[in-house]
Amino acid sequence: MIRIILADDHQIVLDGLKMLIHEEENIHLVGEAINGKEVISILERESVDIAVLDVEMPVMNGIEASEIIQERFPNTKILILTMYNDQTFIRKLIEIGASGYILKNKGKEELVEAIKDIDNGKTYFGREVTNTLISGIQTVVKNKPKKEIPLTKREVDVVKLIADGMSTPQIADTLFIAHSTVETHRRNLIDKTGVPNSKALIKWAIRNGYSE
Repeated sequence: MIRIILADDHQIVLDGLKMLIHEEENIHLVGEAINGKEVISILERESVDIAVLDVEMPVMNGIEASEIIQERFPNTKILILTMYNDQTFIRKLIEIGASGYILKNKGKEELVEAIKDIDNGKTYFGREVTNTLISGIQTVVKNKPKKEIPLTKREVDVVKLIADGMSTPQIADTLFIAHSTVETHRRNLIDKTGVPNSKALIKWAIRNGYSE
């Protein structure tokens, strides 16, 4: 039997959740609360497997309650059930240690599935919640500044001439260095920039502003 508590500051939501849970033979409602402080009071009296919490509640919100639960009642797992599909909330609660995060606009099936999965040691994040996290990660990656590739002064000289379309002999004559030295610089530049060949190196050099 999975022992749970429900916490939401809207009585109509609590009543609806209780009706859903009542139909499940393997889930037992130990208590209900309208804020995080009441959740903690219940946990001090009862053994609870999963605390199903809303985020926005008076007196003590779901985030504050989750932090206390993790510290004082580590055997009680946390499932967030909220209307807020907010990346900041999601990431914060994952950092705290919540085992799941689902939205209220989903049906009974997802709630029951989340409770059972969490009781079995898994985590459960609704599809929309997962999409929000992925979208946030993609934005960070997209906006992350490209790492500057450190080139020596001579490599800069060589790559500028490569960008201008010069051949190895032409570069050697211009810089008064041996052909083999030019080829060594060319190979080093290919390794540093991660391009596959000399043709791609020319494109990289032009794209990165080394063309006169």
